[in-house]
Amino acid sequence: MLAKLAEAETRLRGPILDDVADALAAHLALEEEQFYPAVRARRTEDILLESLEEHLSLKRVMSDFLELATSDDRWEAKMHVLKEQVVHHHKEEEQKLFPKVEKLFDAEKLAALGDEMTRELERLQAEHPRARIFGRTREAARLSVPDVPPLSARQ
Repeated sequence: MLAKLAEAETRLRGPILDDVADALAAHLALEEEQFYPAVRARRTEDILLESLEEHLSLKRVMSDFLELATSDDRWEAKMHVLKEQVVHHHKEEEQKLFPKVEKLFDAEKLAALGDEMTRELERLQAEHPRARIFGRTREAARLSVPDVPPLSARQ
């Protein structure tokens, strides 16, 4: 989706940006509110805290980006920064976090978490999750979420 946005003509950028922002905001919310709290463990906490800081950076860039006119001279530069940050974040999770999570939890627990996250993603997609980005750019989200116990504590 980012490649489509980067290559879009100026007049077509707005609707594509809305779709990208919704997808990214939903992804960040799922990780912060469900995945990270569920897989927090002594051996993942440092990666999760770094990931939350990366989320903060992504929210800041996306917030700026959403307020920028698609014809603005800075648009392509913001697009480049956003794309680099998304790729970096994804690569770190694939290389560092996911292998640890796969060692810490069995397939059944991971499948249950995947099902929960799928249901939450469907709910989020119905509400324009990009609106959640605004007002959440001051500090990184907290790792512990009281109403979501760690996956290791679930029965």
